[in-house]
Amino acid sequence: MLDIKFIRENSDLIKLAVGKKHLSFDVDVLVVLDQKRLETLKNIEDLRAKQNFASEKLTQVSAMERNDIIESMRPIKEELKRQEEQMEEIMKEWRVLMLSVPNIPDMSVPEGGSDADNVEVKTWGEFPNFSFTPLDHIELMEGGDMVDFERGTKTSGFRGYFLKNDGAMLEMAVWQYAMQRWQNKGFTPMLVPSLVKREALLGTGYLPQGEDDLYKDGNDYMAGTGEVATMFYHSDEILNQSELPKKYIVWSPCFRKEAGSHGKDVKGLVRVHEFYKCEQVVLCEASHEMSVNFHEEIRDNAEKMMEELGLPYHTVINCGGDLGLGQVKKYDIEAWMPSQQKYRETHSASYFHDFQTRRLNIRYKESDGKIRYAHSLNNTAAATPRLITTIIENYQQADGTIKVPDVLVPFMGGKTVIGKAFRQ
Repeated sequence: MLDIKFIRENSDLIKLAVGKKHLSFDVDVLVVLDQKRLETLKNIEDLRAKQNFASEKLTQVSAMERNDIIESMRPIKEELKRQEEQMEEIMKEWRVLMLSVPNIPDMSVPEGGSDADNVEVKTWGEFPNFSFTPLDHIELMEGGDMVDFERGTKTSGFRGYFLKNDGAMLEMAVWQYAMQRWQNKGFTPMLVPSLVKREALLGTGYLPQGEDDLYKDGNDYMAGTGEVATMFYHSDEILNQSELPKKYIVWSPCFRKEAGSHGKDVKGLVRVHEFYKCEQVVLCEASHEMSVNFHEEIRDNAEKMMEELGLPYHTVINCGGDLGLGQVKKYDIEAWMPSQQKYRETHSASYFHDFQTRRLNIRYKESDGKIRYAHSLNNTAAATPRLITTIIENYQQADGTIKVPDVLVPFMGGKTVIGKAFRQ
């Protein structure tokens, strides 16, 4: 959410943001409504002042004069009620429009309408050169008794799965490796809830636009990322400047309906409804320069992890049309998938300025006593099972077994090879 004063004074910038993000939003409608809100608010304040003046006067006059004053106040009372009812209706519409105002993208964000227009900014690693015909992760994991899709579908429906044996152990090894790695970098580890209140999703910007992609349980929702609960952790708080930055590495189950992805990745573990994520979340001071620096830091954290895992990847800067409502800038890191002969997204690194913290009322007190809204950032550390599919495909061997990346061996009980030899 942006400051309404900023919106009024910079409506042209909002229009540019709407165009760059390829959204449908008329800021002029909000500005006109806001003017009506201010006028109605002034009317209410004036009428209440008249009421207060009359109430004070009642204590100073005779009984006959008191009746005259009470009678003269009836139309004021009726008009006040009408204005307050009008204000209530205005505020309903105003709040909805305020939640729909997009954040302004950074100047470095390229033009474009979809992920096809994202711009590559870095590549790393060599594609594996197999002396045999490589298999996809589905064949490798089924052949190695690491996954059961049939019983997963029986249990959970479409996109259901069971990870088992070395498949389960590999996924947990990735979690342990990521959590330990980021803790060593000074991030505070947390296990956070997936079941969250609607306010948490509104605050982080996943609602109202993302309603169709969320699972709901009564009045609560199942979050699609640990960012939601972690940001709500500090909602309605005033931190001390000395506490910043707040840097968290969080783990949580995640749930997404994958609305709009029908026909995409129908088979396998690349796109599933229930998955797990280790997520980087940062709160910092209200400085654009500081946000940019932390954005590069959390991007570098993820890239270095991919390099330690030995996974070929590239990094892209997302175009305007591939940004969310609140994102100022975003990088995607995409790992090489040998079976598909293309890169697939494994990480997204974003910064928001005070878009989320205004909604969540997360502030901090500067040394001079001034209260400001913090800035927020987040980036995937490790999303599974998608990440293990890239490990399995890139580290497959001729007999169908999988070599374990060196950094994961300590978390696999010393195992250097997993799966089963099922190929000749």
